[in-house]
Amino acid sequence: MPKIVVNSSKTLIPLLSRSPSSSAMSSSTPSDAADEVFQLIKAHQEKAARLPPVEEVKTVLNHGIRGMLSTFSQKHEGYPSGSMVDFACDDSGSPILAVSNLAVHTKDLLANPKCSLLVAKDPEDQTDLIITLHGDAVSVPENERDAIRTTYMARHPDAFWVDFDDFLFLRIEPKVVHYVSGVATSLFQSGEFTDNEFREAKVDQIYQFSKPISSHMNKDHANDTKLIVQHSTSIPVDFAYMLDVDSLGFNVKAGYQDKNFKLRIAFPRRAVERKDVKTLIIEMLQAAKSRVG
Repeated sequence: MPKIVVNSSKTLIPLLSRSPSSSAMSSSTPSDAADEVFQLIKAHQEKAARLPPVEEVKTVLNHGIRGMLSTFSQKHEGYPSGSMVDFACDDSGSPILAVSNLAVHTKDLLANPKCSLLVAKDPEDQTDLIITLHGDAVSVPENERDAIRTTYMARHPDAFWVDFDDFLFLRIEPKVVHYVSGVATSLFQSGEFTDNEFREAKVDQIYQFSKPISSHMNKDHANDTKLIVQHSTSIPVDFAYMLDVDSLGFNVKAGYQDKNFKLRIAFPRRAVERKDVKTLIIEMLQAAKSRVG
């Protein structure tokens, strides 16, 4: 079983400003109003349905394209060396690198295959999911090269240099996959998975539609998303920008007065196909409008 550690600290991080924003809170002091809203956020987020951690980790990695590679430096023995690299995951979830044999990190890996790849779901938000995959980088066998090249190019269509003579494909075979989320918040979680747990985990099939669904909602239905978030959380958000979607719900970046934060909004039931997402969002919007009405 994966080891999951949940921070039991009750410390509340003041994400919101210390001013009331609605008539319902007008009788409270600014501090009381902000605490009330934060408590609503905390209570809602603790209960919001999410993918199992190992599925979320594997899904985010599967759709990732860039991370921080750490190797054992050959030039500066005893010290780690870091570099930003592009990657694409194969069918088992193992990251594939296209590297030049002239690069320092390639020389490091050929001398010592042990490495780690750190991937942040949102590089600008340290409280979001951060994944560190520890493993061994091994050369892709020649009989697999064409299939791996196709997989890599699907994520990096402009990477014409992979066909240069000095380039080769390396596969990072996972040994342990570690994750943290909610850093410096009361919703902090961390855990790790063995290579077998990671390989057996499924990739969420709705997540692949995040970009078109989110783009459509943010462009044409931004107010509808805000109404759904307000209804789901009872928080009078000023806006809600959809970030991504999976089979159990979606994530938004929302604003309340002068503070921005992320919220998880669960679907009433699991989405099995892309068309289910539209049906569920319409249901949620109708429920929100009926409440307002």
